[in-house]
Formats: sequence, structure tokens, C-alpha cells
Amino acid sequence: MEYTYQYLWIIPFIPLPVPILIGVGLLLFPTATKSLRRMWVFPSVLLLSIVTIFSSYLSIQQINNPSIYLSIWSWTINNNFSLEFGYLVDPLTSIMLILITTVGIMVLIYSDNYMSHDQGYLRFFAYISFFNTSMVGLVTSSNLIQIYFFWELVGMCSYLLIGFWFTRPTAANACQKAFVTNRVGDFGLLLGILGFYWITGSLEFRDLFEIFNNLVYNNEVNVLFVTLCSFLLFSGAIAKSAQFPLHVWLPDAMEGPTPISALIHAATMVAAGIFLVARLLPLFIVIPYIMNLIALIGIITLLLGATLALAQKDIKRGLAYSTMSQLGYIMLAIGMGSYRTALFHLITHAYSKALLFLGSGSIIHSMESILGYSPDKSQNLVLMGGLKKHVPITKTSFLLGTLSLCGIPPLGCFWSKDEILNDSWLYSPIFAIIAFSTAGLTAFYMFRIYLLTFEGHLNVHFQTYSSKKNSSVYSISLWGREGPKRIKTNFRLVPLLTMNNNERTSFFCKKKYRMNRNERNMMEPFITIQNFGTKNPFVYPHESDNTMLFPMLLLGIFTLFIGFIGIPFFTQFNQEGMRLDILSKLLTPSVNLLHQNKKNLMDWDWYEFITKATLSVSIASFGILIASFLYKPVYSSLQDLNFFNSFGKSIPNKLQIFGDKIINGIYDWSYNRGYIDFFYARFLIQGIRRLAELVHFFDRRLIDGITNGVGISSFFLGEGIKYVGGGQISSYLLLYVSYVLIFSFFFFFQYF
Repeated sequence: MEYTYQYLWIIPFIPLPVPILIGVGLLLFPTATKSLRRMWVFPSVLLLSIVTIFSSYLSIQQINNPSIYLSIWSWTINNNFSLEFGYLVDPLTSIMLILITTVGIMVLIYSDNYMSHDQGYLRFFAYISFFNTSMVGLVTSSNLIQIYFFWELVGMCSYLLIGFWFTRPTAANACQKAFVTNRVGDFGLLLGILGFYWITGSLEFRDLFEIFNNLVYNNEVNVLFVTLCSFLLFSGAIAKSAQFPLHVWLPDAMEGPTPISALIHAATMVAAGIFLVARLLPLFIVIPYIMNLIALIGIITLLLGATLALAQKDIKRGLAYSTMSQLGYIMLAIGMGSYRTALFHLITHAYSKALLFLGSGSIIHSMESILGYSPDKSQNLVLMGGLKKHVPITKTSFLLGTLSLCGIPPLGCFWSKDEILNDSWLYSPIFAIIAFSTAGLTAFYMFRIYLLTFEGHLNVHFQTYSSKKNSSVYSISLWGREGPKRIKTNFRLVPLLTMNNNERTSFFCKKKYRMNRNERNMMEPFITIQNFGTKNPFVYPHESDNTMLFPMLLLGIFTLFIGFIGIPFFTQFNQEGMRLDILSKLLTPSVNLLHQNKKNLMDWDWYEFITKATLSVSIASFGILIASFLYKPVYSSLQDLNFFNSFGKSIPNKLQIFGDKIINGIYDWSYNRGYIDFFYARFLIQGIRRLAELVHFFDRRLIDGITNGVGISSFFLGEGIKYVGGGQISSYLLLYVSYVLIFSFFFFFQYF
């Protein structure tokens, strides 16, 4: 066991050769490297699989013999200052390693086909391999400085991948927004690290926790200063995990390739913030104000994310706000002190959300086959519908992820979310009501996405003509072969859902609302071309290649069974006679270190569990029922999609008008992102610009004005004096005597 741990320092460096070799190859042998570009997926998957094997072995050892292993080396020693680096292996590290590597492998395999058409294929795999390397290094770090180093590398990789298609202005703006927003949190994190080093004199987690707890126990620290430093540390996690109010970068990050969206939302970027809070929980848990703040931020984030997801038309953006909401649940659990439950939901949510994002990529891939490459069209829920006939495997996988996120048993997120909901009753009834209500909203907006995507009829058909110039090009993947699925037809198909040029749909009832000019222009190209009696191939959406389906199927299996690691089906007891499940056994050292309330490890009461689960499942089922009622695909035109008409004409006009105002208000709030981006743009960004203009005016007119004024005055004074001198000594003597007489007169005058 000790022998194995001694060589674990190599784990973060195992995936590193891929980005190095790709970079060197592109620099020295660009032609040969590009010609063999499809081979790089093999070493990427192979090296990350090796890390997965090591991580699985570590987890098995942790379950059989729970322990914490630390190995450090001196880096810099100077008088009283010592900087070290090393690696820390504990249950949290084992869990995060498995999560990162398994999801990373699925994304790499999926990306082989998804990015096969892209000219930046090699650059993409270099970035994503370095992304995984940075995240593995982050979770194995043994001190705060080392974490901060990998923390910034993770942020850099996310910046490069979000702006991967940097020629698109939206992608360039999105990566800049993510970078700037995270700089706010990262600066706070750096200040917090320096503050705790000033308090404890150490950056190593082992010494830091011990010294700080002793100082707090002996009342030898300033509570206000400690609380401030703790909040600064937490601010880094707020930005990284997209918590309110630094969440604004997350939906815009969807401008990157879909595999990166899956990786960011499941196992890397946003998981880094959760990991940091979990790692530093021994510091936070002795400061009640910080724990309450973490819970408060979590409850605000989960409610805000759910409400903002209600009206999103972009399928990836809706899933992004879903991630924000679920991370709010995890933060709430950490703030309540439910360490085990928070990590449990992190695991189950990661696999479910990775499945949903890869499923959305498959949907986008199929929509691009009829609409062409245009994110505004291929990701638009309004233009989808009826895809279940064309992409049945994707539909089944997406449905599994949707049901899991809704909290339907026996899928993964049901077990973890239900524990969070039950713990919230013990913490605060108000928080519990909000958490349960958000569970219903989650079921509603997730099934809204599912129904608009797969049920009903295909909203838009696109007709193409048979010619070599217009034919689609499908590249061959190393993992399989993909080909277009076309059928011939002699008739013209028109959009099954037609809308007037000035109308759009609502998220609640598909009721007609005014449509702005940009949306109207977007819809105009989707009018099919008249078929003049010739046979033309008509392109239908088609299922993705096996390379993309295989990771989705594996993630679907994880989604089905991952929740069972937190359920004590088998009777296993620890030394204190408490019944343990696999997750509890794995987290035993961390729980003991935190001195956590061991209610999470107590014997499983099935009657109590079923009683409490009935409420959460009923709320989720109600949300699904409402979504099914509002989006049931039985309409032939938008004129029949009025929500209030389903109740008959007996509803009074005033009540209908009042209902319209409520629905429109909710829609505007959600569609406009809660006006938070507008608030930042109006008051924060414009305020900073005005302040910069004021400082610029002060510097240019006052500071530079004084300096320039002195120079100009000296210039004119010199110009005036140079004409006084004529070169005659008699004139100089006359002026000298005159000055002496004048000063003498004033000198003697003051005495009389």
C-alpha cells in the first residue's frame, strides 16, 4: 500500500504528453501532424484510462482501509518562509479522480466524431487533454498555492475552449466574459490564501486546519478578519461554480463545442469550485457565519437557476441554467453541513448532466443535417420537434438524463437530491420549501425541453437538391462510419407549425406573442422551395454515429445505477455499530476529520425514507404533468395553442388578462435572464467606464495640465528673458545696481 502511494505523484502528468506532442508536432511537422490528426484520440483515451485504473484502485483501497496519505517536497526555503509541493490522497481525491477521468474518457470518445469535420481538431484535443491534466493536478494538490496554480490553469483551458471558435464574435465575447467574471473570484481567492497564511503561517492543508482550529478554540484570532478571509476563499468557488451573483458567464459558455459544455458542467470547471469548498470545509465549519452564507448562496442559486431555465429557447443554455440550479443544491448541502450528501449529488449530477449535454450534441448534430451549421437554428427548441422517430437512441438516453435530474426513482439524482431535501427540513423550513418548489420547477423545465425536442412533429423541414456541389460531406471516424440518411420524395413539405412574421411562442402555452425583427429574419429562410415536378432528395434528421452513441449509452448505465452507491442494501457495520453504504465507507476519514454529525451514517430506515420520498416524487411528478399538459403535441397550428382555451370560454376576460400578465411577466423574467446581465451592463460596466473617463479627465487636465503649465511658463519666461541680454557689460551693471537699490529700498522700508 505504501509502495503504491509513493508513485502516485505521476498521476497528474500521465495525460500531459498528448498536448505536448501535438504542440511540438504542429510547430515542427505541421503537414505530417495534420495528416495523421485522427490518431491522437487513441493516446488521449489510453492515457486517461490509465489514470482511471489508478483512481479505481485507490478508491478500492480507501473502501477497504480508509486512510489519508500525504507526500510533500520542499520547493523554496528562506528563513521563516517555506513553500512546498506534493500530493494528497484521501476519499475526496479518490472520488474526484474517478469522476474526472470517467467523464473525460466519454467526452474524448464522443469528440472524435463530433469534431471530425473541424479544422481545429488537433487544437481541440490538445486543449481538452491539458484541461483534464489541470483538473487532475488540482484535486491531488496538497496546499493552497498548488491548488491556486492548477486553478488558474483550469481557468485558462476553459477560456481557450469556450472561445474555441474565436472567429465567431459571440464565442470571443463569451470566453472574455468567462475570463473576466472568474478573475473577480480568483482575485478574492488569492487574497484569502494570503490572509490565512498571515494567520496560520502555513499553506499545507494538514497544518492549516490544525493551527486554525486551535486558534479559534483558544479565541486567539479576530473573528471579523477570519470571516472576511473565509469569504474571500469562498468567492473563488462562487465564480468557478457559477453561483449567484457571479453566474453570468455560464450560459454564454455554451458558445464552445458541445463536448466541452459536457466536460465543464460535469467534471471540470464547475466541479472545481465544489471541490474547493469541500476541501476547505474544516476551515469553514468552525465559522457559523460562513456556513450560513454558503447555504444562503446555494438556496438563491438553485431557485434563480430554475426560474431562468423556464423560457430558454437554446437547448444548451437551458441545460446550463439547470447546472447552475443543481450546483445550488450542492452548495446548500455543504452549507448545512451535509458533506456526504453534497458529494453524493455531485457524483450523480455529473453523470446525468454529461449524458444530457452529449445528448444535446447529438440532437444538434442531427438538426445540422437539415438546417446547416448555424447555432441559432440547430440549437433552437422552437425549430425542433418529432425527433423521437429519427433519433430513438438519443431520445432514450436524453429521457434517462431528464428523469434522473427530475428526481424520479430509481435513477441516480433521485437518491442524492432526496437526501438534500430531507436535510433541508432540519436546517430551515423556509429553505426546505424553496428546495422542494425548485424540484418541481426542475421537472417542469426539463420535460419542457424533452417534449419540445422529441415529441410532436418536426417543426421545420429543409429541402436540398441533388448535386455534387451541395451534397454533404461526412468524414469517417476511427470508431465507426457515418453516412447521410436520405429518402427521395416527389412532393413538397412545408413547415408543420407556421407562424406569422410578427409572432413567437411562449414557454408556458405556446401562445402567440410579438416577435422582434431578428427572430423574424431568422425564421424566413425556413420556407421550403417549390418542387417543379422533379425528384429531389429530402434530408431528415438522422441518428448519430456509433462513436457518439457509445459514450451516451455508458453514461446512461451510470445514470441508472450510480445512485446505489449511497444506499446500504447490504448489512455492513463499522466499529461503532453503524450501518454503512459504499459512499459512507469511502468518506469515513473525511467525516471523522470534520467532526460531522453522523446522522448520514446511521442505520437505514426504509419506512421513513419512503414516507419522505413520496413528497419529493409527487412534486416532481406534478411538474412533469404540468409540462406534459402545456406541451402535449396535439396541435395543428399555433392558433390552437392558447393555454386558456383549454379551460373553455367560461373564464372571464379579466381573469384571462390577469393570467396573461403573470405569464408574460414570468416569461420576460426568465427569457431576459432575470435582468441581471442588464443590471451589470447598465450600472457596473457603464459605471466603471464613467469612472475611468473621470480619472482620465483628471489625469489629462489636472495632473498633466499642471506639468504642461509649468513647462509652458518656463518656455515663455525664457523667451522673454533672452531679449533682455544684449551682450554689453555696462547694461548688465546697470540692471544689477537697479535690482540692488530696489531690494535695499524694500528691506529698509519695512523698519520705518
